[in-house]
Amino acid sequence: MTDTEFGLAPVYRIIKKCGAERVSDESAEELRRVVEDVAAQVAKQAIELATHAGRHTIKASDIKLAAKMVLKTQG
Repeated sequence: MTDTEFGLAPVYRIIKKCGAERVSDESAEELRRVVEDVAAQVAKQAIELATHAGRHTIKASDIKLAAKMVLKTQG
């Protein structure tokens, strides 16, 4: 078992809320991996933004901008 930050139950709920009738274990585990990977990329980018601004504290605005940057490069 790998070290993960998110539990599977919330991932199942997210997929179900989006309209899935049934969710395979493999699909929930894969979505968890994807979400954790994207979250780590956003966090790293947000740290760079805060550091560039001369701050040690990550602000919500850093996360928002970092998410836009990361998701734009993946699309």
